[in-house]
Amino acid sequence: MQQRQHLVLLIFSVFLLFQTSNGHNITRLLAKHPSLSTFNHYLTVTHLAQEINRRTTITVLALDNTAMSSLLAKKPSIYTLKNILYLHVLLDYFGAKKLHQITNGTALAATMFQATGVAPGVAGFVNITDFKGGKVGFGAEDNDGSLDSFFVKSVEEVPYNISVIQISKALPSAVAEAPTPGPSELNITGIMSAHGCKVFADTLLANHEAMGTYEDNVNGGLTVFCPLDDPFKAFLPKYKNLTATRKASFLEFFGVPVYQSLSMLKSNNGLMNTLATDGASKFDFTVQNEGEEVTLKTKINTVKITGTLLDEEPVAIYTIDKVLMPRELFKAAPTPAPAPAPAPEEAADAPKGSKSKSKSKSKSASTPESDSPADSPDDDPADQTADDNAAMSFGGGRFAAVGLSFFLVFFLL
Repeated sequence: MQQRQHLVLLIFSVFLLFQTSNGHNITRLLAKHPSLSTFNHYLTVTHLAQEINRRTTITVLALDNTAMSSLLAKKPSIYTLKNILYLHVLLDYFGAKKLHQITNGTALAATMFQATGVAPGVAGFVNITDFKGGKVGFGAEDNDGSLDSFFVKSVEEVPYNISVIQISKALPSAVAEAPTPGPSELNITGIMSAHGCKVFADTLLANHEAMGTYEDNVNGGLTVFCPLDDPFKAFLPKYKNLTATRKASFLEFFGVPVYQSLSMLKSNNGLMNTLATDGASKFDFTVQNEGEEVTLKTKINTVKITGTLLDEEPVAIYTIDKVLMPRELFKAAPTPAPAPAPAPEEAADAPKGSKSKSKSKSKSASTPESDSPADSPDDDPADQTADDNAAMSFGGGRFAAVGLSFFLVFFLL
């Protein structure tokens, strides 16, 4: 009997595993509450709902229709409104119970506004204070410490995944409410230049063909991976040796024609096309992550994302620690030949083995230098298949393990 109970518990655990992987849908959660319909509508209009659905361990500070009317009366642009609503999504879980159990009575929570990289200093943080008598106040940290919005009620809670709580009014913030340019008005090279990618930005500006490609994709969605100044400066001699056409393709290789938030990059591992991708010219790379670290990989080298300069749909800009090199333009470093094993004394009269080693060394010596421009590098289907299989191994292994668990359960029963 006890064995059966353990088996039932195992089945229930597997069921929960799949249930929790389904995530949440903020618009569906709010649809059950008509008094929050305006707030729900603008989460959809600003595309903020999609970003909320991709995150876990968050708290949404919802505003009722009256509070939203007061906010909309100021007639903010849709881009400014998005920043204001960003400030109302905390990157931590605060259920009603936790709000009244805050250590020392006060907490400072990061928001999605802070995660965009647009908010300077502490402007993207919200102060939460549990006052005596059970009252909980909220205030933007750049609002001179004023806590004039208060907890009203818990709307929806999915413990430790998402909490939706209603507050009395919108959080005032001069930074979030500042006029925000639309995507086509964004100065992406200016943002890069001001945050450690000036050499790359200047090189991009000087190439009208590549710069035009970036500008054409801003409104529809664009993700940029800009190499930091020191590594790109060291790479410039190689860049200058490329033809004009290849220079444009190389610069376009650092842009992706869709918006990719950092959380999306972490969850969507695999091959990614770039602005330089064109038919037979793949110009792609592989996105991989290990924990919080995200890397970009070609058959030439691997680079790491080191920072976020902008993450506001439809544009994201990240810094990378090295110059990512496409295999369409550069060749991989030669693999060092293994050192020959010392021959035993009695093998001195075996010239065939010596001749084979000599041939191997000769072949290795003829391999081109690393990073040299390639005229027409060959794609390796076998290597590509291996990469795809490796990318799928985690998912296949997981389902195999679950299948094996069910088999054992029914076998034992």
